[in-house]
Amino acid sequence: MHSVNIIGSDKSCRVGKIVCLGRNYLEHIRELNNEVPDQAVIFCKPASSLLGNEGQVVIPSYSNDCHHELELALLIGKEGKEIPEAQALSHVSAYGVALDLTLRDLQARQKEKGLPWEIAKGFDTSCPLSDFIPADMITDPDNLELSLKVNGQIRQQGNTNMMMRSVAQIVSEISAFYTLEEGDIILTGTPAGVGPMHSGDILEGVIEQVGSLRVSVA
Repeated sequence: MHSVNIIGSDKSCRVGKIVCLGRNYLEHIRELNNEVPDQAVIFCKPASSLLGNEGQVVIPSYSNDCHHELELALLIGKEGKEIPEAQALSHVSAYGVALDLTLRDLQARQKEKGLPWEIAKGFDTSCPLSDFIPADMITDPDNLELSLKVNGQIRQQGNTNMMMRSVAQIVSEISAFYTLEEGDIILTGTPAGVGPMHSGDILEGVIEQVGSLRVSVA
């Protein structure tokens, strides 16, 4: 069983599915030379991909190009299907700091063959995740500064106001495809600046009001 902690609570929350939104920051789309999507790009990670704060990322031996992607994470607190945008934020119970780690070489090979590329996203330790902070402690999830340092050097920097879809829009749109259940986690996309990680690297992600996440690479 995989679970996450909520700051200020002595209870942990069992994790269900991890639903991820791709291509939600325009500059990130451009840096990878991808097309701007006309609908949400959605994929999932297994709960077994989770890695806690201060954990150690293990890059699989079958990849030589693992990239970091800093993201705001949402924890779903109550079930919903086809959730209206106006009600979507009431389904988010807490926010966290996440990394969506991607085996870019494997992803590229899968894309070239026209095959699904979840295997490049769902390997063990591919989803480092901080503890969560209750939603009522966040002033505005659509206006949060976020940054990632690798070995003390800034790699990614942005604001959630740069997202193509707001948090409410993300929850509403994903719930049109999947019933969202208590304990589900949503990753909301990454700003520009993604890049490779190497053995011995230290990654430190920070999101304003939400908290921080620190992991090393084996």
